[in-house]
Amino acid sequence: MIARYTRPEMAKIWEAENRFKIWLEIETLACEAQAELGVIPKEVVPVIRAKGNFNIERIDAIEAETKHDVIAFLTSVAEFVGPEARFIHQGMTSSDVLDTCLSVQMVQAADELLTDLDMLLESLKVRAYEHKDTVCMGRSHGIHAEPVTFGIKLASFYAEMQRGKKRLKAARENIATGAISGAVGTFANIDPFVEEYVCEKMGLKPEPVSTQVIPRDRHAEYFCVLAIIASSMERIAIEIRHLQRTEVLEAEEQFTKGQKGSSAMPHKRNPILSENLTGQARYVRSMCIPALENVALWHERDISHSSVERYIAPDATVALDFSLRRMNGLIKNLVVYPANMLRNLNQMKGLVFSQKILLDLTQSGVSREDSYRLVQKNAMKVWEEGKDFQTELLADTEVVTALGEEKINEAFDLNYHLKHVNTIFKRVFGE
Repeated sequence: MIARYTRPEMAKIWEAENRFKIWLEIETLACEAQAELGVIPKEVVPVIRAKGNFNIERIDAIEAETKHDVIAFLTSVAEFVGPEARFIHQGMTSSDVLDTCLSVQMVQAADELLTDLDMLLESLKVRAYEHKDTVCMGRSHGIHAEPVTFGIKLASFYAEMQRGKKRLKAARENIATGAISGAVGTFANIDPFVEEYVCEKMGLKPEPVSTQVIPRDRHAEYFCVLAIIASSMERIAIEIRHLQRTEVLEAEEQFTKGQKGSSAMPHKRNPILSENLTGQARYVRSMCIPALENVALWHERDISHSSVERYIAPDATVALDFSLRRMNGLIKNLVVYPANMLRNLNQMKGLVFSQKILLDLTQSGVSREDSYRLVQKNAMKVWEEGKDFQTELLADTEVVTALGEEKINEAFDLNYHLKHVNTIFKRVFGE
């Protein structure tokens, strides 16, 4: 985790303090369940609950010798609890603590990310309605295609982020599983009731078959969902980066007072936030492959997944959390230039209305092949000679004979392209 891209709220989830607190709660809850079963004396539970604590520096020192993090933790806890500590970790194995804790942390991280998504969705919705009727150029292959509105662009981003939220909620549900099943997951030395009890108290579901570890397909799904959300944000970022180009300048990131764009060129106003979000997306996506490779472990368990997850679980969630907050601020403060949008729309001198002419010709009785030939012939004069498309059509006797001047002029009405904007918004926002 790099401090530059880390919010404290997300960082705390992955700090040692939080991790060991969760470990201690898992162990204490397991003792409560064991006491209910009569496996350990009931009177030791209040002592464990009251005295249970740990010292991170002491844990690190013990682990340096034992080379085992859970043993080091249990030794530190025992130094606080005293003789009753012998009843802690009865019938459990390290993965019971580690995997159940990781699930809790990933749920906590998902909840932060869902809050971030709600903020971004609200900002996208507000800006989409603000620009519902702001006409701009729609592009395919980077080339002018047909008119759209800037609100439709934003509504598209909103719908995609909604799908991301839905995926994340599902991934959160699927990762919210715990395992207290003992060595190789058979419950030989611990009753399944303990797992059920701990999971209920921790807000988890018992893993149906844990094999000593929680199957890593759950984790792979989680990280892949984070990558999809990051990629969706990159789509927005790339759109803004294009729109901010000097030759386009239909929208740009807010340039705050005192901000500097370049160390060499004082005039520069660069899309640094969007470019940063593109980089963040690349980073989050890079964690999909190791997460997928973690699925295939040896037999009932190995720890080849462990070192990977110590990296990617904090880094992926921290990076996405930062990115969502950055994107939210970008959208809220995005500067939009409707006049430039109209200027660019008119740059091609009417070519963007070519499909309407094509359809009108076919509906008037001209074959599609001849209709396409007539429209393209006049369109090429605009590309190659700088002519005006509408003027050229009105001078083409074949087109005028087929359509008439009034029909040709009607084809250049922008409102034709905007008549279903409300329908699109109703589909996206349900209003």
